Amino acid sequence: MAQLRRDYPDFVKRNAEVVAIGPENAEAFTKWWREHEMPFVGLPDPDHTVSKRYGQQVKLLKLGRLPAQLVIDKQGVIRFVHYGNSMSDIVENGELLSLLDHLNDEEGRTRTGGA
Repeated sequence: MAQLRRDYPDFVKRNAEVVAIGPENAEAFTKWWREHEMPFVGLPDPDHTVSKRYGQQVKLLKLGRLPAQLVIDKQGVIRFVHYGNSMSDIVENGELLSLLDHLNDEEGRTRTGGA
């Protein structure tokens, strides 16, 4: 979460939104979110509805939900997915930002009829 908070302005510059899904109930999630002044969208998911929909794994021996990082384009198509094998197995923001640059370039070429 710290790296997402740090680089959030870089995601915004790329016309992207960060959404973090947490396993806590709404009250606990909201309290933590406010205490840590997270600048992006947070969604409590205590029933695991969202995490199940996107295939996020839960492994109790590895402290619960494992990280899942997805990039979903404006049409709702999943363009990138990374399922972590441990709590520290997350993709660096630089890689995600590069992917967003590529997707934005691709969208620009499509809009202008370029190759």
